[in-house]
Amino acid sequence: MENVNNDNGDGNQDYDSSDSELESLGLDANVPLDIPPRDIPVRHIRALSDPLHSALKHRPSFPDEERLPGPSSMKRSSEVNETANSRVVSSNMGKGKPKDMDKLILIVDGTRFVVERSLFIAHPNTMLGRMFGSSNDYTARNDKGEFEVAHGISAALFKCILDYYKTGMINCPPSISIPELREACDYLLLPFNANIVKCQNLRELLHELSNDGARNQFIEFLEEFIVPVMVSAARKGNRECHIVILAEEDIVEWDREYPPSMGEEYHQIIYNNRLHRFFKYFENRDVAKDVLKERGLKKIRLGIEGYPTHKEKIKQRPNGGRLEVIYNYVQRPFVRMSWEKEESKSRHVDFQCVKQKTGVPGLVEAVDEPAALAAAGAINAPRPPPVVLGAYPEDYE
Repeated sequence: MENVNNDNGDGNQDYDSSDSELESLGLDANVPLDIPPRDIPVRHIRALSDPLHSALKHRPSFPDEERLPGPSSMKRSSEVNETANSRVVSSNMGKGKPKDMDKLILIVDGTRFVVERSLFIAHPNTMLGRMFGSSNDYTARNDKGEFEVAHGISAALFKCILDYYKTGMINCPPSISIPELREACDYLLLPFNANIVKCQNLRELLHELSNDGARNQFIEFLEEFIVPVMVSAARKGNRECHIVILAEEDIVEWDREYPPSMGEEYHQIIYNNRLHRFFKYFENRDVAKDVLKERGLKKIRLGIEGYPTHKEKIKQRPNGGRLEVIYNYVQRPFVRMSWEKEESKSRHVDFQCVKQKTGVPGLVEAVDEPAALAAAGAINAPRPPPVVLGAYPEDYE
């Protein structure tokens, strides 16, 4: 389109601009509605290029129309909203859960304990931590909203256990026995060691700690020394094993012509001072027996017995009797166990009812008596007298 220049008399020239020229200047979006699009003075072009200048400034306002916010007002409103939201979040974080939700009322042995839930949350590996550590309560409430827990544990003992959640230690008074405390700790999944449990009765505490140590020690001995001997006996077809634990300085020398007459040649021997000292204590043998029961073994016997080591002398019985060998015996621990599955069937013999064959005295054969009587039509007939193998009929007349 052609441009027409006109002199307006004041030294400035006005020109007409087409729509394409306005689009090239990027001013089509900010053209005032009250100015004709084809008659824009040059002095207004710079003002229109300013982003703050808008046609809304020259647009007539209507009472029913809402005024849109500008960029600066939108920025200020967003900052105000962020500040308000941050204040709300900080206030909610400060408040947290209601105090009533954090309090738990536990009933143990008829006694009520008010405990904070956060104490159990701090110990999630314990039973109470698993029960009340999450929002889902695994224990049913009673009509008053209370929890009944730790059945079989006294209130005084539970009070000592709560000290672990508060201070990390358990102070056991003399009125509570250490075995009772140990049982409660095992039930509630609490650790039991000398760093946590403090008590006056050291004998009972050390006894419980020795049981734990003996159990762990025997498991090592079982895998290292005893199991290889049992496997060796099983490869020979045996289903039981008798192991004698000797000291390393013990020497076994039997006379081949006059061996001991007690069947010791079928025993297995383990030379180990550590294992020998372990089985010296009665309590350790009880712990070892429990471990063997847990491993599925049967007919377990542990104790101390005399074991012949070497021949001392040969003595002849009076009146020209046979020779008697005297051996030296030492008291050593032994372990006997069995892994026989059908032990009752191996030692049980079933005897069948037999009937003598007709006309052949002394020979008998096994028959099915009910089937034979039914074939003869005498189901209700009296039973024949018992027959002994190798006997004649006249012996029963």
